[in-house]
Amino acid sequence: MEKLPYILLVDDDDTTNFLNEHLLKKYQVTDQVQVAASGEEALALLTQPPPYVPTLLLLDVAMLGMGGIEFLAAYLRLPQAQQDATTIVVLTTSMDSRDLSRLHELPIAGLASKPLDREKIDTLLRLHFQRQLPAE
Repeated sequence: MEKLPYILLVDDDDTTNFLNEHLLKKYQVTDQVQVAASGEEALALLTQPPPYVPTLLLLDVAMLGMGGIEFLAAYLRLPQAQQDATTIVVLTTSMDSRDLSRLHELPIAGLASKPLDREKIDTLLRLHFQRQLPAE
């Protein structure tokens, strides 16, 4: 399988970031994982010169400070070419109905429940990148 060039994990939970990064590398999805512990940190990465342009951005909704929905609203102000180059998937443990309705108006490719596992990673790759994990 061809690896994704860059993945950005945006979550304020260190354990979740550690486990997701471990799984993405274990299944050889990518060699390049960047972690941002907040929406603000992720925006700083995406707007630095030169901007960081991940192929896949896995985003938590409920974070301290700038949450996922606020991050997505700010993300819409980035250049369109940069937005088009990144697939955003929201990772969450539960969804408030207000958050869910708001997400449908924002630039996400899909939702996945936490925690990530092999099956969810494979589904994500199939749906958004026409790739699949090799059989175990």
